[in-house]
Amino acid sequence: MSWTIGLLALLTGLIAGGVFAFVGVPIPAPPELPGVLGIVGIFLGYQLVQYADVGVDLLDMLGI
Repeated sequence: MSWTIGLLALLTGLIAGGVFAFVGVPIPAPPELPGVLGIVGIFLGYQLVQYADVGVDLLDMLGI
């Protein structure tokens, strides 16, 4: 991922969050920092397992 894409995504999120707050509707994300950190943790855990190149094919295990 390039820094440009990351910064554009952050800017888009800031604008969308501002619009949600301006029109008074709840955001479609955890409104508290612990919830956001939980999402970051999920992302980092996923990336760590991908980097370690470990895992199982659950659909194959189930025969699907």
